[in-house]
Amino acid sequence: MKNNGSNAAQHRLLHFAGGWRWYDVAMEDSSHEWLQRLREESPAIDEWLRVIPKVSENYISVRFPDGAEAVIFGTLPYSVKSEVTGAGPVDRLHFFVNDQMLVTINLDPDTREMMAAKERTSMLQQCPNAVDGMFVLARTLLHYFHQGLDRFEMNLRAIERAMEMDNQRHLMDKILNSRFELLFWSNLFTPFDELIAAAREGYLDRLESSKPFLRLLHRMERMDRAFRHYEDEIDTLIAIDDAVSAFRGNEIMKTLTIVTSIFTPATVVGAIWGMNFDNLPAIKTPWGFVSVMFGTLLFTLGMYWWMHSKGWTGDLLRVKGRKSKI
Repeated sequence: MKNNGSNAAQHRLLHFAGGWRWYDVAMEDSSHEWLQRLREESPAIDEWLRVIPKVSENYISVRFPDGAEAVIFGTLPYSVKSEVTGAGPVDRLHFFVNDQMLVTINLDPDTREMMAAKERTSMLQQCPNAVDGMFVLARTLLHYFHQGLDRFEMNLRAIERAMEMDNQRHLMDKILNSRFELLFWSNLFTPFDELIAAAREGYLDRLESSKPFLRLLHRMERMDRAFRHYEDEIDTLIAIDDAVSAFRGNEIMKTLTIVTSIFTPATVVGAIWGMNFDNLPAIKTPWGFVSVMFGTLLFTLGMYWWMHSKGWTGDLLRVKGRKSKI
């Protein structure tokens, strides 16, 4: 790999054994001499550079300038951070690629360092054209997604253990935060899926013999399965939380109904004997209060026995232990 960049910290021009070259422009500077020269070589590059300032999310386009050979250009959003802290800005790589040339703008320093490692340098040297080189770069960017999903899985397992031991209300907030985090990575993953579709549109059967493309494809399939698995897990956790909440609410309402029914006789007696009348039965006798209280207790116990014999109480009135999962 030969570096012809006069200012390697800002811009690089790399040549590879396959005869293709990589223009790595570190800053979004459309006035750079390389880009001005490339504008003159290809109208498609001029169109790409005019589109870049208007792109706010992802953008993938396939063109056939000569009616035969395809070029692909666009913008890939990604994140070098493995932890999602909010819906803040993400990195965006602007790229243009055809058989002989790969042009990138705004490649972050971490990825640039990874691409300079021996493993990926060897992969780039084995690429017969720039399109395969782009696949190697895209596969490298997906490395950050793997790191993010690994951290996401650790957080998800912690939530599952907490739900198993003590399902409290705050867990739903954590589950929803996990769903947002997964949505964040899933949204960033979509442009790479579009890149695969665009490559198939532009290069058809030729990709079946491209090892970089197949490696990128298999990595994306792995990640797609992981996304689906985590989505199912989160849906299951939400369903469990909903079921537990519904069960608890139903149990509470049943318990309150049973307690209210059991003490209905006492409520009735209290209401009658609390009326402002002089001629109430046994109100002026020494044993009146005791007899009324005793009769009220008998009615209350009788109500409980009747409901229990009907099977309406079940185990609702039993006190559950602190370690109960429900």
